[in-house]
Amino acid sequence: MSMLTTAVRRAAHARGARLLHPRGRTFTGELVTFGRRGRRWGAALLDEPGIHPATVRVSKGAPTPTGWPDVLGLAIRVEAGGRPVDLLLSSCPSVPVLRHLPMPRRDFGGRYGTLLAYRAGGRRVFLATQPEPGLGTTLDAVVGTAAGPGVQLPLVAASRWGTWQSFAVLRFGSVLDGGTDADLAFDPIVNAAPDLTPAGWVQRLRHRVYRASQQGRGR
Repeated sequence: MSMLTTAVRRAAHARGARLLHPRGRTFTGELVTFGRRGRRWGAALLDEPGIHPATVRVSKGAPTPTGWPDVLGLAIRVEAGGRPVDLLLSSCPSVPVLRHLPMPRRDFGGRYGTLLAYRAGGRRVFLATQPEPGLGTTLDAVVGTAAGPGVQLPLVAASRWGTWQSFAVLRFGSVLDGGTDADLAFDPIVNAAPDLTPAGWVQRLRHRVYRASQQGRGR
């Protein structure tokens, strides 16, 4: 582990920038949660109605040329319960048995999911966007022209094999400057809600790799 984190830290320092998701656009936004009736998930962000300020970043996973297939990212920082909560989603298939796998794409349309599980109310929960007609064109415009206001993404949650259930809509606001984008450092382990926590050893590995990259670029 120490060899991996050292290598990541040195590579990030040499680049002076992110190793993962280096190119993207960052926006202001808000997450509007609907509240849940019936059986609850056990996490306030999924169960309680509210409007939460957010910072949203759409990005390519690797420094590949424009138009090349890549695992794309959607990072959301929500201000909830007086603290930041980071949710990281990646482009993925919509087929239930494959929805926990990353899927390279050429454009920013399609589904995004957390891939790795969160623990809420004693069970594992996955989060995803719910694609709508025209969504691909809209998100491509967001990245290509920095057009944000008016773009909305429905969000859904599900247990490992359960059906997706709507819990919120993510609304994009205005684009933020490049300096703000470069300074952002998302971390779903450090910035986790007490009742919605990343689960599993892969999440812990991800935290160490992200931390090493951030340290390498001085964030």
